[in-house]
Amino acid sequence: MNNWLKKAAPVALAGTLLAGCSFGSGSKENNPEQTVRVMYYDESAFFQNYGMLYSALYPNVNFEVVSTQSLYRSGPSEDGEEFDYEKALQKLIDEEKPDVLMIDQGQYKKLAEEGKLLDIEAYMAKDKFDTEGIVPGMLDYMKELGGGQLYGFPSSFSSQVLYYNKGLFDKYNIAYPTDQMTWQDAIQLARQFPIEGEAEDRVYGLKIGYSGDLNEMSSMLASAENLKYVDTKSKKMTIDSDGWRNVVQTSLDALNSKALYFENMDQGMMGGSSSYEDYLMRNPFLSGRLAMTVDSTYLMQQIKEAKNYIKDEGAVISDWDMVTMPVSAQYPDQSANTWYSDIFAIAKDSPNAEAAWDFISYISSDDYSRVKAKVTNMGGFPIRTAYIKDEEGRNYAAFYKLKPTQSMQDYRDFESLNPQFNMMFYGYMQEEFKAVQDGAKSIDEALKTLQVKGDELLSQEPMTEEEMNKEMEKRMAEEQKRMMEAAGEGTSEAVVE
Repeated sequence: MNNWLKKAAPVALAGTLLAGCSFGSGSKENNPEQTVRVMYYDESAFFQNYGMLYSALYPNVNFEVVSTQSLYRSGPSEDGEEFDYEKALQKLIDEEKPDVLMIDQGQYKKLAEEGKLLDIEAYMAKDKFDTEGIVPGMLDYMKELGGGQLYGFPSSFSSQVLYYNKGLFDKYNIAYPTDQMTWQDAIQLARQFPIEGEAEDRVYGLKIGYSGDLNEMSSMLASAENLKYVDTKSKKMTIDSDGWRNVVQTSLDALNSKALYFENMDQGMMGGSSSYEDYLMRNPFLSGRLAMTVDSTYLMQQIKEAKNYIKDEGAVISDWDMVTMPVSAQYPDQSANTWYSDIFAIAKDSPNAEAAWDFISYISSDDYSRVKAKVTNMGGFPIRTAYIKDEEGRNYAAFYKLKPTQSMQDYRDFESLNPQFNMMFYGYMQEEFKAVQDGAKSIDEALKTLQVKGDELLSQEPMTEEEMNKEMEKRMAEEQKRMMEAAGEGTSEAVVE
């Protein structure tokens, strides 16, 4: 970062940031000038999110940002080899030697296993680092990922919760949803609401996912149950199992109940108006026609905007609250809809480990969380729960009560599989689950077919790019033919009628 920006930052931020900041013991500001190399997305994002604030407090610390922008690409390299993200990341670390690494959960776990991160618990003990008020379970979770040792902290987290309309539950005398209930419980609650009436006027029990597609819903419930359809290590299919049968049956029953609302239903209710008010009120939760919905903090913002835009008294929902995402009975404290972000760790061989720890300890502190909560929304919550609250007393703890599902597959796990599996298997799932939804196949038949087709794909030699393109063209032609035949059947039926 240019020197002028570092000098300007304390001046620009002083009135806003330094009010209410405590400087602690003063050890850091009395240190000689130091340089810390930080691996981050890019320089401007780092200084906007962390560097300017830290430099305002400790101008003796200089940051050099090692950008990871070059890692976010795909396709073959100039020499024709397929781009390997993990190798490129390791090469960047080896060559640039950053002191502080900003990594995701998968990278944190891998680097910890390889012994490339510094255990920070000794620094925490020396500084008497205050862990009181950090998101419950976060440090234990990071230790689990680190094989029993703590190598870093997330700087923020994001999650989704289940919002519910208290007024609708009261009207139909239905018990409110609760934290950590299962998906089966949530669906049973949804089915207690009436299903009569026209689509644009009736009440719905639960909004879940984009479409009423069995594959989409089954995959979401399977994720909550920590079910995988393939073991990427053994390269064997695991979809033909009792767990998958249960989630597909639960999903099918829910879809057939008519109690669910889906995102794509909005498109059918748009009408002729395109005003922002109409857009807001097409959301059935805002207009009071939806009992429960899964969403992030974005929905709270929409509710506030609707209250500002909609002038009709009582038109916008006001009596609402939230509970945790529904969970698996087997994993009641985990959610696939919770994410820890921007994990900062220290490289094992860093020559500036003390300065690196000073930086990490500050952005994990109560001071940082308090100031950042006032200044800007970084797209997630701070890791200190004191600043995750609501003046109206709603259940904000629902956002941080569940920890991420640790053993879910990372998308990079699939890089070890041949390319045709990654290209084709999802399409097979769509086909088989649609047959189940249409009544043409049983769940058992579909899962057995997927097990066989998946194993066949996994056993094949990797296709070349040319072979992949031909296969893609073939499948697209088959899909186009199927759609035309379906359209023709619909026309014939219309003529007969």
